[in-house]
Amino acid sequence: MRIQYSKCLLCTTLIALTAPVFAQQTAAPKPQDTEVWEPVPKIVTPGASNAAPPSDAIVLFDGKNLDEWVSDQDKSPAKWTVADGVLTVSKAPGVGNIETKRAFRNYQLHIEWKIPENITGTGQARGNSGVFLASTGPGDAGYELQVLDSYNNKTYVNGQAGSTYKEGIPLVNPNRKPGEWQTYDVVWTAPTFNDDGSVKTPAYATVFFNWVLVQNHFELKGQTLNMGHPFYKKYDTAPIKLQAHGDHSEPITFPISG
Repeated sequence: MRIQYSKCLLCTTLIALTAPVFAQQTAAPKPQDTEVWEPVPKIVTPGASNAAPPSDAIVLFDGKNLDEWVSDQDKSPAKWTVADGVLTVSKAPGVGNIETKRAFRNYQLHIEWKIPENITGTGQARGNSGVFLASTGPGDAGYELQVLDSYNNKTYVNGQAGSTYKEGIPLVNPNRKPGEWQTYDVVWTAPTFNDDGSVKTPAYATVFFNWVLVQNHFELKGQTLNMGHPFYKKYDTAPIKLQAHGDHSEPITFPISG
């Protein structure tokens, strides 16, 4: 009986000790418990229309000049053609790709492009170009969002318009026909690297093509390559690059704001 009495006393003591804790855990929550007041988000004034840039945008092309752009080969002034408010790719020998003077890390980009109405060629030889979301060197070094006439034009699906080239297949094909303006709205999250050059976090791209989602926070496996497997190479910030593809179809045009 003494043993039984001791057990009951122990139980009573434990209940008495834990009761205040239990009461504290069941206290009624308050709205203030989950309110966050700082830091206050910066105010950004939206554009007067959906086509106008917001107040914090850097306008990379204003329809007048290429002051924000250089050759990706030697950083000399960009030599593409500006006329009637649009930028036309130059496929002249020795001209090549152009890239922004500024370098970026994470950003949102709005870019418009148009395949000529009289486009010729098939597959990858029909209105081919590209938007390199991070240019890590001359030529095609970097991370490419493909531009192509993919309106009734068959090609490999990881190389059609809206693909992260040779990596991310578009979820759908919302291409408009040649002669009509197309739009990309991109959220680019750049990769980060450890001190030894290894990948800390990969690159991600979310892409709306003509306001239709085609890449949903897609994880890139590295730089986009025409041949071979993608790989990561350490960088900090990088320009945005536009491609002068070597196919013989008519050159495409761009207006840009980012």
